[in-house]
Amino acid sequence: MEKINVQAFDYNLPEERIAKFPPTMRGSTRLIQLNRETGKIAHGFYSELDQALQPGDLVLLNNSKVIKARLYTQKPTGANVELLLLEKHSADQDVVMYGGKLKKGQALLVQDERILVEEILSNGLARVSSEKPLLEILEQYGNMPIPPYLNRKAIEEDVHRYQTVFASEQGSVAAPTASLNFTDELLERLQQKGIRIGYLTLHVGLGTFMPIRVEHLEDHTMHREFYHISKETVELIQTTKKEGRRLLAVGTTVTRALEHAGAEVILNSTPENIINEADIFIYPGYEFKLVDMLLTNFHAPRSTVLMLAAAFASWPLLKQAYEEALEKGYKFLSYGDSMLVL
Repeated sequence: MEKINVQAFDYNLPEERIAKFPPTMRGSTRLIQLNRETGKIAHGFYSELDQALQPGDLVLLNNSKVIKARLYTQKPTGANVELLLLEKHSADQDVVMYGGKLKKGQALLVQDERILVEEILSNGLARVSSEKPLLEILEQYGNMPIPPYLNRKAIEEDVHRYQTVFASEQGSVAAPTASLNFTDELLERLQQKGIRIGYLTLHVGLGTFMPIRVEHLEDHTMHREFYHISKETVELIQTTKKEGRRLLAVGTTVTRALEHAGAEVILNSTPENIINEADIFIYPGYEFKLVDMLLTNFHAPRSTVLMLAAAFASWPLLKQAYEEALEKGYKFLSYGDSMLVL
């Protein structure tokens, strides 16, 4: 088979269409609906999501919590060193990305706290330790790791807005942005309508922002992200599928976890917790195992998340919807508007 060229997934995204800040009110963003079967495009609002769903449908959300992962430290000489904690994989979350030069055994200072460089790893990474738990230091002195394409420093508003209202499992260094506009009111309306709500955890990593540096998709090595799907959520999925109801994955992170665990979810007659590392790269040609509907943001050109959306909707239909969204003034990327693919 002929390989797929990365350049095929390109489009012109004007800088002014990137949402640099969250909307004034959470949940007030727009929502474009794309029907995969008919190609029909409709326009509405994120807060009206319940109107597109039916009783018995299952909405799955990622409850991972974003850490204040960006930390500005100083060497004893006074030189500044920026650290960025990586997403959680194991029990110990102690690997950082750093700028400049570091040496093993070097101490870094943050106010009265001391961080020790235990080991220099490859690709600008280091393993560190501290007397006070590192996550406590980050909570006190760290900054939210907002996406690099926002081209600004994090502000106080980002502490709350670059976080979902249901975030509970600490470990991400990027938000599951498709659900940033979920509100408690919307969740309540969904439940009142008889729509099931389920949660899983996938700790979102920096890899979500990494560009594809190869010419063909098949040559790209996907980053790994830890996920946990509880026994209760597995049961919800199985019940929904047995009843012939639909499953809505809210975001590419939920989709990656579900599709990586798909066979295990389907084949396990006795539901149990599923804990694994997702390294699945989903692009056009992929056959989805569990996901029936996808709620997602508008993604950057040539990104892996754009290719996942293109695999679900088909690239011609998705590109058409993107073009219409640009014409109608939709805002793109993490803090922007969203798309529901049915």
